[in-house]
Amino acid sequence: MSQNDAFAAAAHLHVLLRRKTGRVTDTEWMVNNVEYAQAVVSFARQRAREDGLDELLPLAERLESLVIPVRRPSAPVSAPAPLAAASDPSARYIGRLR
Repeated sequence: MSQNDAFAAAAHLHVLLRRKTGRVTDTEWMVNNVEYAQAVVSFARQRAREDGLDELLPLAERLESLVIPVRRPSAPVSAPAPLAAASDPSARYIGRLR
C-alpha cells in the first residue's frame, strides 16, 4: 500500500461524503486508524444503500482495500500443555513477599 494512494482514496471519499451527505471526515485519521476507516466505509455503504448514492461504493471499496488489512484465517489453536509446577501448590508458595 502506498501512503499516497491511501490518502488519495481517503480524500476522494471525504469530498464525496461531504457533498452528498454533509458528513465531515478526517482523511489523515482514515489512513492511520483502521477502526475509523472501517466506520467510514460502513457509513458510506449504508448511505449508498439507503439514499441510492452508488458513486460512494467504488471509493469505499478502494479505501478498504488500501487501508484495512486482509484477515487471513488463523490456524486452529491447540490447548496449552499443563504446567508441572501447577500440580504441586507447595512448589509455588514462597512464604513471604521479600
